[in-house]
Order: sequence, then C-alpha cells, then structure tokens
Amino acid sequence: MQATRISALVPLNGQIYIADYDPAWPAFFQREAVRIQAALGERILLLEHVGSTSVPGLAAKPRIDILLVVADSADEPSYVPALESRAYVLHIREPDWHEHRVFKGPDTDVNLHVFSPGCSEIDRRLLFRDWLRQHEADRQLYERTKRELARKNWKYTQNYADAKTAAVGEILARAQKSVLEH
Repeated sequence: MQATRISALVPLNGQIYIADYDPAWPAFFQREAVRIQAALGERILLLEHVGSTSVPGLAAKPRIDILLVVADSADEPSYVPALESRAYVLHIREPDWHEHRVFKGPDTDVNLHVFSPGCSEIDRRLLFRDWLRQHEADRQLYERTKRELARKNWKYTQNYADAKTAAVGEILARAQKSVLEH
C-alpha cells in the first residue's frame, strides 16, 4: 500500500465509522464539482459523484468519492498544478493500476479519483452506483456487509475496503448480467 502513496500511510488500528445517509452529501459533491470545474475547465471529460455517498439512502463513511476523467491521468503536469492551486493534494499514484491518481480535498473529506478515457474502472464504478440506486435489495446487502465489516478492528482503512470485495463482486455480477440481457 505504501508504495503507491505520496503521503505517509496512517494506520487506523480500529473500527470504521459508517454514518447513516446524509442528504447533504450531494451538495458537498456539487461544491467540489464547482471547484474542480473552475480549476480544470474543458480538461474535464467526465466528473461524477460515485461511491456510497452518491447512493440515496445508503449508509457510508462520510467521505465524498468523486470520479474525474482527464485526457491522460499519467500526464500530471496537464492537471495536477491546477488542482493543487485549489488546495487539492495528490495522495496516491498508481501507474500500474489504470494510471489511477487520488487527491484529498481542501476542506471536505474527499477522495478525488482520476482516470483516463476508456478505463474499465470508470464503467465499473458508474454501473455499481447506478445499480445500487435502482435495486434496494442489493443496496441493503451492501449496507449490511459494510456495517458488519465496520465493527471489526482494521489496521488500515484499505483492509476494510478490500474485505468488501466479495459483496461488491456479487452485486456487480448481477448488474453486468442485467446489462447483457438488455
């Protein structure tokens, strides 16, 4: 985990806090979207609210996940300085995983995920979000899974995220099957 991080990896050594859905989360996303649009303008190819806070009714860690697509996420000089000028801080660089970059927000708990066009992770995140918005049974399954896992002690938050992989895969399989059938 530390190899891809720009900042030091801080251990959690505890439980994950999961909050009930907060109707303010979309407004937090909108505020960040305005800030990102002001920084990048036409360099934005896609900007979406993703993750659990983007699904009405779903409990979540109170952290806004944002999906940003730029022409080439590996071309950091083309967008990083503009985001940094708005107080976003680059925290993770993953050249071996879709050239993924993660920024932290200036005053809201944000994970700004940056990818390039054509990356399969873009479609995966959007499909998962949209499926959970429309399918209450899977939304409830995901929330139960998150709450059960959150009660355990985790060395790092990423360990908790990794533990959700089976449930996410099960839900995505149903979503992908549905897409193929239609």
